[in-house]
Amino acid sequence: MQAALPVFPAIYIAALGLAATLAAWLVGQRHSHIVLVIAALLALSGGAGLGFGWAQWRAEVRMADSLPAAAEVTDIEIIGAVASLPQLTDRGTRFEFDIEKIVADGKNEIAVVPSHISLTWYVETNFKTREVKPPPTLSPGERWHFTVRLKRPHGTMNPHGFDFEAWALERNIRATGYIRVKGVNKKLPENAAGFMYQVDRMRLALRDRMLGALKDDPYRGVLIALAIGEQSAIPTEQWKVFWRTGTGHLMSISGLHITMVASLIYWLAFRLWARIPLLVLRLPAQRAAAVAGALAALAYALIAGFSVPTQRTFFMLAAIAIALWFGRGWSASRILAWALLAVLLLDPWAGLAPGFWLSFGCVAMIFYVTTRRIGQVGAVASAIKTQIAVTLGLLPVTLALFQEVSIISPLANAFAIPLVSLMVVPITLAGALMPFDFVLQLAHLMMSWCYAALAFLSELPNAVWQSHAPAPWTAMLAMIGVVWLLLPRGAAMRWVGIVAMLPLFMVLPPSPKEGELWVTLLDVGQGLAIVVRTANHAMVYDTGPRWNPDADSGNRIVAPYLRGEGIRVLDALVVSHADEDHSGGAKSIIDMRKPKWVLTSMDGQSDVLRGATEVMRCEWMEGGGDTWRWDGVEFDILHPAKEIYDVAGVKTNNLGCVLKITARGGSILMTADIEKQSENQLLERFKDEPAVLKSDVMVVPHHGSRTSSTDAFIDAVAPTMALVPVGYRSRFRHPNSAVMARYAARNIPIYRTDFLGAITLKFAPDANGKPMMSTFRQERQRYWIDQPQRVSGTETNPIAGANE
Repeated sequence: MQAALPVFPAIYIAALGLAATLAAWLVGQRHSHIVLVIAALLALSGGAGLGFGWAQWRAEVRMADSLPAAAEVTDIEIIGAVASLPQLTDRGTRFEFDIEKIVADGKNEIAVVPSHISLTWYVETNFKTREVKPPPTLSPGERWHFTVRLKRPHGTMNPHGFDFEAWALERNIRATGYIRVKGVNKKLPENAAGFMYQVDRMRLALRDRMLGALKDDPYRGVLIALAIGEQSAIPTEQWKVFWRTGTGHLMSISGLHITMVASLIYWLAFRLWARIPLLVLRLPAQRAAAVAGALAALAYALIAGFSVPTQRTFFMLAAIAIALWFGRGWSASRILAWALLAVLLLDPWAGLAPGFWLSFGCVAMIFYVTTRRIGQVGAVASAIKTQIAVTLGLLPVTLALFQEVSIISPLANAFAIPLVSLMVVPITLAGALMPFDFVLQLAHLMMSWCYAALAFLSELPNAVWQSHAPAPWTAMLAMIGVVWLLLPRGAAMRWVGIVAMLPLFMVLPPSPKEGELWVTLLDVGQGLAIVVRTANHAMVYDTGPRWNPDADSGNRIVAPYLRGEGIRVLDALVVSHADEDHSGGAKSIIDMRKPKWVLTSMDGQSDVLRGATEVMRCEWMEGGGDTWRWDGVEFDILHPAKEIYDVAGVKTNNLGCVLKITARGGSILMTADIEKQSENQLLERFKDEPAVLKSDVMVVPHHGSRTSSTDAFIDAVAPTMALVPVGYRSRFRHPNSAVMARYAARNIPIYRTDFLGAITLKFAPDANGKPMMSTFRQERQRYWIDQPQRVSGTETNPIAGANE
C-alpha cells in the first residue's frame, strides 16, 4: 500500500503503530471480550503503522541513492563489479553493475552516482568495412574501470502498459546507461568478493555448460530457465505458446519446482538418516530431513536468482521445517502468512511485480480448497478441483493485470505440470550437474513432447479470452465472489459468488458519446502513435518504433492500450510514412487487431503491411482528398498530393499523411514528420481556404525538429495547444530549442510525452476548441515516478523543456 502513495507518509505513522502495538499488548492482559476486541483492533492498526514505517524507511534509503540530473549528460568514469549474469543480445551485452567509486579526472564534478545500475555494452560496427566487433565476455564479480553515460530510470508511461520505473525500483536499478566505446574500459586484476558474486559465477558456469551440451536445440532456453532461472534465451514465439496456454509459470523456476526438489531431498534424507541408528540417537530423522529439505530449497532458490516466487516458496518451506523441528503443527494459512511477511520485510516493493500477486494468490487458493475440507476425494478429482479453483481464483487478478486469460489453461496444466515438474526439472538439474550430455538431451526430448502438445492447444480458436481493464472495485468484488463460490459443498447461497463476479465483465470503461472525439497520444519514446475514438469507431494513427525483432510499440504499448480500454474492433490504421519510428509497430497491430483497412503512403507490398485486409494509398487530390465521417466527426486527408508520389527522390518524411479531424467541440491536426517543403506545399494548397489548416490542437511536425514548424505554418494552423511526441533524452536531441521558442513566442503551450506520459484529449460537443486534457504520468502519481520538470514550474514553458 505504501508503494502506491504519491509522496512519503509522515514518519509519525510508524511511531503511532508502535504505540498502538504496545497498547494492544497492555489491553490484551485483561480477558473480557470487549477488551480483547479493542486489543485486536489496536494490534491491527499497530501492525499497519509499523509496516508503513518499515516500508517508508526502506523507500527513503533507496530513493536517496539516485542519479543527479546534471549527471545525465556527461561521461563518468566508474570502478565496480559485474553484479548479474550478462544477457547477450544482437545489439550487445546487458548486465547489472555495482559501483564502488567514481574516478575523478578533473573534467566533471559528479560526486554521487547510484550504487547499483544497469549497463549495456553495445556491439561496435564499422560502417565502412561492415566489420562487427562484439563486446568482451563478462563474468559476475569481475571488476572493471568503465567510462559510461547514465540516465535516471525513465520509461514510457501509458495506461495498461509496462511500468519500467516500478520494475527498476523493485530491482534496485537506480540508473541505466551504456559504456562509451572510446572511453577508459579495462578489466581490473582482482575480482570482487561476495557470496552473491560466487552464486552468480556458479549460475554462469551452469549456463555455459548447458549451452555447450544443447548447442542449437530449440528448447535449450527453457531448460536453462528451469535450471538457473535465466529466461532471456527463451524465444518470443515459445513465450507466446506458453502464455496462450497458461503454462508460462512452469517455464522458469517456480514454487512448484522448488517444492518438488525439496520434497525429494527430504524423502531421501529421511530414508538414509533413519537407517543409521547412531545418527537417529543424536537427531531424529524428521528434524534432519527438514533441515536438508530447507537447505535444498534455499540452494535452488539462490540458483534461480531469488525471485519473488522462489522467495515465497523458500520461506514457506522454511516455516514448515521450523514447525517440524519443534514438533509444532502450524496451519497452512499461518505458514503462508509468515512467508508473506518475510517476503515483504525483505522486499517492500515485491507487490509491484505481477508475480507477487499470482504466486501468493495461487498458493492461497490451493490451501483454501484442499485444507480443512470434510470428505474423501480421489487424486484425479482433487487435481481437477484444485486446477479449477486456481483458474477461478486468479481470474480477477489476471484480468486486472493483463486483461486476458487462457481458456485452455486447466487442460494444458493438467499434463504440463506433472511432466515438467516431475520429469523435466529433475532430469535437467541432474544433467546440468553431471558431465554427461545425454542426460540434458533426454530432458530436451521430454520438453519437445510437452511443447508440441502445448503448441497444438495454443492454435485452437479462442484459446485466449480478452477483456477490458476492470475497475478496481469490480476486481475486488469478484475476488470475494470467487471465495464465496468455492465454499465447501453444502454452504448456503453459493450462487451469490457468481453474482458478485458479474460486474467484472459487465461494467465497461467509459467511451465517447455521439459527436465526441477522444484522442490519446501514447508515450512510445522516440516515435509516434495515436489512438482516435468516436462513439462507435476506433483508429490508430502511426504505431511507434520497433526496438528489436520481437518487441515494438505495437505489441508492447498500442495493443495493450486498445485491449485495456475495451476496444475490440479496430476500424482503421493509418501509417503515415515508412520511417521505423512511425511504422515499426504496424505489423504487430495488423496481426493482433486486424484493422478493417489501412491507409498509408508506404508501398502497399511492404513487409510491415503483410496480412492487412485492405491497403489504400493516402493522398489528396484536386477537389478534395480522402474524407470520411464517423459518428458526427469529420476526417480529412490533407497531404501528400497525388502528384508527389511521382517525384523522384522525395523524402519519406515529406510523404507523411497529414490528417485533420474535426468534431463539434474542436479539431486536431496530425502532421507526421513533414518538413518545411511539405509545410509550404500545404500553405500554397490551402491559401484560399485558411480554415482548412486552422486547428485547435496540433501534433508538432517531426517531433519538434529544426526541419519543421516554420513560422508561417504555425501561424496558419494557429493552435491553442501543441503536442510533442518525443523520447526522454532523445539521441536526436528533439525537440529543438529554437523551434520551441517559436511556439512560446505565440503563447502556445507545449505538452511533451517524455515529461507527461500518454496525453488524452476529450473533445465534448460544447468544448469550443478547449478539450479536457489528462496526462498519465501526473495521474499515476507515485513517489518514485519522474514528474514534469520545468525550470519555471509551469506547463507552458517549452524552452525549459527543450533537449538542447
